[in-house]
Amino acid sequence: APSALNTFSLVWSSNMASRPQVTVFNAEGATATTTTLPAVFTAPIRPDVVNFVHANMRKNKRQAYAVFKMAGHQHSAESWGTGRAVARIPRISGGGTNRSGQGAFGNMCRKGRMFAPTKVWRRWHRRINQNQRRYAVTSALAASALPALVQARGHRVDNLPQVPLVVDNAIESIKKTSQAVALLKSVGAYDDVEKSKKSRQLRAGKGKMRNRRHVQRRGPLVVFNRDDGIVKAFRNLPGVDLANVGSLNLLKLAPGGHVGRFVIWSQDAFQRLDSIFGTWRKAASSSEKKDYSLPRPLMTNADLPRIINSDEVQAVVRAVQPNGRRATPKKNPLTNLNALLKLNPHAAVVKKQATLVQESRRKAREQKLAGKRA
Repeated sequence: APSALNTFSLVWSSNMASRPQVTVFNAEGATATTTTLPAVFTAPIRPDVVNFVHANMRKNKRQAYAVFKMAGHQHSAESWGTGRAVARIPRISGGGTNRSGQGAFGNMCRKGRMFAPTKVWRRWHRRINQNQRRYAVTSALAASALPALVQARGHRVDNLPQVPLVVDNAIESIKKTSQAVALLKSVGAYDDVEKSKKSRQLRAGKGKMRNRRHVQRRGPLVVFNRDDGIVKAFRNLPGVDLANVGSLNLLKLAPGGHVGRFVIWSQDAFQRLDSIFGTWRKAASSSEKKDYSLPRPLMTNADLPRIINSDEVQAVVRAVQPNGRRATPKKNPLTNLNALLKLNPHAAVVKKQATLVQESRRKAREQKLAGKRA
């Protein structure tokens, strides 16, 4: 039985420290062999790029819609003009019915057209730069190799022996769905299928009437190199998607624009990733993505707290000042009396004299007013 996910460890290769070895499992869930982790799984993860590309790719399957161009204008209506104390909106011609004389055409009128009628020549589709699309796919692939991101997306991967999950090439020749279910159970991946099956429910809203009556969570994505029956074996499992490694689609790798899809790889598909996307030492194959280079991470080590707290950095930074004097904010002497007295101690005398003069003037004014009222 596969061990818990948090206990698995990758076997590091002795000749390339940054490329660990990944275990390949057979159909019974036992260890078959090991293979090198493709470089694409160590590419930088950019959720912003993935979300941008995904949002624009989703727009490319939209169908044009618009209201009928003559809607609201199929009347014999004409404005009455000025001088009749009514609005100049076009009005239905004729007589003998309560419809005659009613306003027409305008969006504020009953049976009028809508405001700014929709047109089919709207810009429905979006062109996406090729390098952006490739960047998004590499980011989605790299995120699928991190158990934390896969779990955060809602996949049930607690019983998996490792992430990414690689199965030997026998998976590509499975022809029965019962065999596919047995394989998923043996490697601990069937929990995610069960989760997807239980999540099926009625869609909220008008989509129930538009041939999309139910919604359901996504399950695992099975990636293969050659279809020897694998598509027909897995396609009826709830939530399971299939993809050829030569045509990976971001809409399947990051549904909803959220990275961390649970992916099950066949061994040939997993090993072919280096020739498709290349490595940092060798560009991609000319028959796959000519002269394509993987995006490089801005930081070779993204653990910033570990870098800051390392002995090498702490040895050269300035030590913390225990009794450092804090800079006091400068105060405006025109609005702050204490700041004014520091600059001009005689200001207190001047202010006192001004107060006494003002008080004497007030008393004199009151006495003069009292004399006039007497």
